[in-house]
Amino acid sequence: MDNNKELIAQCEERAKQWLTPAFDEETRKEVQAMLDNEDKSALIDAFYQNLEFGTGGLRGIMGAGTNRMNKYIVGMATQGFANYILKAFPGEENLSVVVGHDCRNNSRLFAETVAAIFSANGIKAYLFEGLRPTPEISFAIRQLGAKAGVNVTASHNPKEYNGYKAYWSDGAQVLAPHDTGIIEEVNKVTIDQVKFEANWDKIQIIGGEMDYDYMTAVHSAMIDQDVINRQKDLNIVYSAMHGTGRVIVPLCLRSWGFQNINVVPEQMVVDGNFPTVVSPNPENAEAMTLGMKLGTKLNADLVVATDPDADRLAIVCRDDKGEWMIINGNQTCMMFCYYIIENKKKLGLLKPTDFLVKTIVTTEVIAKIAQKNNVELRDCYTGFKWIAREIAISEGKQQYIGGGEESFGFLPYDKVRDKDAPASICLICEIAAWAKDQGKTLYDLLMQIYAEYGFSKEFTVNVVRPGKTGADEIKQMMANFRSNPPKELGGSQICLWKDYQALTATKEDGSVEKLDMPATSNVLQWFCTDGTKVSVRPSGTEPKIKFYIEVKDSSFKCAGCYERCNKAAEEKIEAIKKSLGLN
Repeated sequence: MDNNKELIAQCEERAKQWLTPAFDEETRKEVQAMLDNEDKSALIDAFYQNLEFGTGGLRGIMGAGTNRMNKYIVGMATQGFANYILKAFPGEENLSVVVGHDCRNNSRLFAETVAAIFSANGIKAYLFEGLRPTPEISFAIRQLGAKAGVNVTASHNPKEYNGYKAYWSDGAQVLAPHDTGIIEEVNKVTIDQVKFEANWDKIQIIGGEMDYDYMTAVHSAMIDQDVINRQKDLNIVYSAMHGTGRVIVPLCLRSWGFQNINVVPEQMVVDGNFPTVVSPNPENAEAMTLGMKLGTKLNADLVVATDPDADRLAIVCRDDKGEWMIINGNQTCMMFCYYIIENKKKLGLLKPTDFLVKTIVTTEVIAKIAQKNNVELRDCYTGFKWIAREIAISEGKQQYIGGGEESFGFLPYDKVRDKDAPASICLICEIAAWAKDQGKTLYDLLMQIYAEYGFSKEFTVNVVRPGKTGADEIKQMMANFRSNPPKELGGSQICLWKDYQALTATKEDGSVEKLDMPATSNVLQWFCTDGTKVSVRPSGTEPKIKFYIEVKDSSFKCAGCYERCNKAAEEKIEAIKKSLGLN
């Protein structure tokens, strides 16, 4: 890195532009310190590129620099976004956007900066009075007829991060052509063009009324009120993970009829430093420790949590030995799809035109559930905006009844166009009530699904490679897999190779078919004769490459098989990791 004189010179040149009076004194000092430091790695990381829109808009570490989250990068992104909106709706009056934020450090500052810039450009900004869940932002865009929206959040990332999710008029995160159109406009903006001075006539503070409307919408995701009424004392423990679900989730649960809701008090405190967890990510078992402790103390039926922006959920239930077990993202999605189909069918609410959606990296068990019940299932790319796209395509023609992804995100209704943890938590509690009504737990229900549709175990390997050298390494890994694809995975023979960049599916006999997808994506998938599936893709929001491994075991017959099958699957996953050089 030290020898890369050209790169250092470029970064120094970019950094010096941040020493002008357009930037505040604190920022100028931080940049000057990087320039003065003999070790140029911090300078390179902060200035080697502009922070780019990925699958979720902007996301990065907070600090000074073009590759960091700060009010200037937020400012230039917003000015570019405003320019794009004005171009997209020429001559249209009363243009408006919705602006929300989570609990993170600087989130309110960034959200107010966003609202100020939109207002200065003549676009009305509906700014939430305080922190709100991501799905409520999506809902508000649709409810208010806004053209776009911004939510300042880095979702479940560590505390150093913040982010900027850009939404379009349908309440979904931006897709083509708007994503590239916005990026083009953002890239044209210089700091002196940003209109930071707010026009207060164009800023309206919103809050309570929208909360009520959103809660009413969440209520529509309920399938069976009777089962809730019978199990209204279901013992629920909830954690807000220091974030935006703290008020609305307990309120939603009560509105559904649940009366025994207990919260984890330490994690109800709004705090962008997330003091009780290493990382506020429901995928990490550690983050659920306090919830499980309280669950044990209160003899709870289940423990649920939301991540800081309340789009993802975590579920912990008791296994057959009464021990706490975290239900992973794939199991969560599978359980939702199973219940929605089963109970809608039982109540006569399932229609031939209903459809479900999952992402291509999510478990194939869902495909089996849908197939057996003659329900259409659509596969889409990772990122909830693609699920939202499927809802939009079929609006008015077919009914969306649920969709989700392996990363703990689910949407059980169509009034929101992003993953929705408050609605999903209410529905999983309804599912737990339904199971309890039959003398079962969520664990029993999971075993029932495996017995009927086959056992599957999923595991995600995250290979983290930070900074510029990391980005280059990830790029090279994908290129190597393309030019030299594996023939087997942990002893399983590959019979199908899918490349979503080339949009090709190659079979064992060498025949090639075109993949029917709305766009290209940097994803590779390998399918084996025994049902093993591996997907690999670089993350759009973090410096990592992700390997999604799914293995099957057809010998699963009942709950007594779980331990054996699980152990065999773990061994198989280790063998696959070895095949891919990931050990």
